[in-house]
Amino acid sequence: MTRPLSRLHAGLALLGIATLALASPKKPLDLSPEARVARILATTPLVDGHNDLPYELRLRDGGDPIAAHLEVDQSTLPANKDRAPLMTDMPRLHAGHVGGQFWSVWIPATVTGPDAVQMTLDQIDIEKRLVAAYPRDLESALTAADVRRIHHSGKVASLIGVEGGHQINGSLATLRQYYALGVRYMTLTHTATTPWADAATDTPKHHGLSPFGIEVVHEMNRLGMLVDLSHVSPDVMRQTLAASKAPVMFSHSSARALDDHPRNVPDDILKLVAANGGVVMTNFAPDYVSEELFHWTADEEAEKTRYNSPPYAGLYIGQPERAAAALAEWHRKHPQPKSTLAQVADHIEHLRAIAGIDHVGIGSDFDGIEEGPVGLGNVSCYPALLIELARRGWSDEELAKVAGENILRAMAQAEAVAAALQSEAPKLQPLAHMAE
Repeated sequence: MTRPLSRLHAGLALLGIATLALASPKKPLDLSPEARVARILATTPLVDGHNDLPYELRLRDGGDPIAAHLEVDQSTLPANKDRAPLMTDMPRLHAGHVGGQFWSVWIPATVTGPDAVQMTLDQIDIEKRLVAAYPRDLESALTAADVRRIHHSGKVASLIGVEGGHQINGSLATLRQYYALGVRYMTLTHTATTPWADAATDTPKHHGLSPFGIEVVHEMNRLGMLVDLSHVSPDVMRQTLAASKAPVMFSHSSARALDDHPRNVPDDILKLVAANGGVVMTNFAPDYVSEELFHWTADEEAEKTRYNSPPYAGLYIGQPERAAAALAEWHRKHPQPKSTLAQVADHIEHLRAIAGIDHVGIGSDFDGIEEGPVGLGNVSCYPALLIELARRGWSDEELAKVAGENILRAMAQAEAVAAALQSEAPKLQPLAHMAE
C-alpha cells in the first residue's frame, strides 16, 4: 500500500516536474514537407539561374513588358492558338517563393559581329524596363548581399546573365561595359562555336578555349562576373575550371550520367566543379531531363526528314498531305514520352552524389522551353520540387543550399576574387579588334 503524499511532498513533487519540464529542451514539432519548405523559403532566397522571359517579350510584345500584362497569372488569360501562355508572371513568381532570378539576355548564335552587340544591348534594355515596369515585385540586384536584402523586402531580386560569348564580338571592352550595365554572368558559348570557344552542340575548332578564351575567363574573374559553362564542350569546361580563380556556374544544365545529352555535365567534370567551388543549376528542359524523350525527339526529326526533306530527299517530296499523314501515323505508334518532376529530382540527387551538396542549384530555363516536365510547368512550381526532395529525406540545410545558398555563396566568392584582382589593369586590345 502506497502512503498518500503529504501536501509538502506533493508540492515538492510538482515543483520537480515543473523544473524538469523547464530544463528539458522542447522537442521540435514534426512539420510536413510542405511546411518545412515554406519555412525555408521564408528566410532563404530561392534563386533560379536562367529564365528567358526578356526574349519572349521581344517576340510577343515588341519588348514591351507592360503590354505583356505580367501583373496577372498568364494561365488565366484567354487561350491564344498562336502561342503558348508565358511561364512567368508576377503572381506566380511570388507563389513560387522566388527570391532571385537571373534573367537571360539571349540572342541567336547566328547573330554575330556588331549586330550581336546591338541586339544584346536591346535585350539588356528589355530586362531593365521589365524591372522598372513592376517595381512592387522586382528590384535590380548586383551582388549576393543585394539578393538577400531584396528578398527580405518581399521582392524578386533581378540579375542579368548574357547567354553566349558571341555577344561580346571578341571585345574585352564590350565585356566590361556589359558588367557596368549589370551583367553578372556570361555563358561562354551558345549553340555555335565562337572564334575562341567550342560549343557542346557544334563541331569543335579549338579543342577547348583559344588563348583569347583564357583571357576572357581571367577578365571575368577580375570583374566579378561568373563564368557560365552551360552550352560549352567538355574540353572548354575542363580548361575553364583549370584557369578560373573564382567559382564557375552552369546556369541551366543537368547530369549527363542520367541523360546523355551533350548539354549536360559529365561526372568527371562534376568532380572538378566541386574542387573549384562552383554550382551546377539543374535544367528543367524535358530533353535534358529524360533520356527516353531525348532519343524520341531525335527519332521524330529523322522521320520528318525521311518523309519530306526538300529539295532532293524524302519519300513524299512535294506531297505535304502524305508526309503529314505518315508522320501522324508514326506519332500514333510512338507516343511522346514525358519528363517529370521526379526525374528532375533524380538529376539533383545525382549532382549531389558526385559533386556534393554545396554544388547544386536550380536553373529552370522557363520561357526558353516549350513546356516543362510534368509538375514543373511554370515559376510557381519550385516548392513542389523542394517538397519532393524533402520527402526523399533531404534536411532543411540541404534544401536551403539547393534553393539558393549555394549560388549566393559562389557569387560572394567571385566578388571576393574580383576585389583581390582589382589592382590589375584591364587588358587592352587594338580598336575594332575581333579575337581569333
